[in-house]
Amino acid sequence: MLGAWRGQRAEWQALRWLREQGLRPVARNYRCRRGEVDLIMTHHDTLVFIEVRWRSRRDYGGALASVTRAKQRRLHVAARHFLAHNARWGSHPCRFDVLGLEPDGDGEVRYQWVQNAFYGDQ
Repeated sequence: MLGAWRGQRAEWQALRWLREQGLRPVARNYRCRRGEVDLIMTHHDTLVFIEVRWRSRRDYGGALASVTRAKQRRLHVAARHFLAHNARWGSHPCRFDVLGLEPDGDGEVRYQWVQNAFYGDQ
């Protein structure tokens, strides 16, 4: 339960931080049978599917390295499902971003935003 709470808190922090970067929210925690997208936002005219990763330690490569090929496939499936069920977004360019959140040495959250982190059809 504690892990789920941390994940939700990280998503709220990520949402706030990304809004400060100029992105606008479209959906949170979009789910389909075979996948989920944490945040869907617009950045200028681009629809952005965002995976938010919180890691309290950098063991095993940290937050960004935790987005495996299997996770990328699930994100891609969920994004395709979203587009199929929300036709108004079908003509927009799309991309997949990853936002890693990790504490720094002073306990402050450090954000690592990778735009175009991977491409579809993984």
